[in-house]
Amino acid sequence: MQAFRVTGTAPFGSQRQKFTIDLVADSSDDAEHRCYSRLGSRHKMGRRQIAIDSIKKIDPRTSTEPLVLNAFREEIEAAGGPISVATEEE
Repeated sequence: MQAFRVTGTAPFGSQRQKFTIDLVADSSDDAEHRCYSRLGSRHKMGRRQIAIDSIKKIDPRTSTEPLVLNAFREEIEAAGGPISVATEEE
């Protein structure tokens, strides 16, 4: 399993907003599917409404998502703990 950061836009309410989700997945295709699944179940939107801009493999220590931290807790502890500030290249 690997950690991925998925960014894109989706309709939240009456306007389209940017989103960023950190996920645990086997591959980038699996991360894409999990993103569609999570947004669709939480916000009742279809896959056609979600526009994914990028899917990047990340260091799990840079994530603040509890599911990612839990999945990699032993590796994070062995590496010296989480990295406090996640810097993104834009």
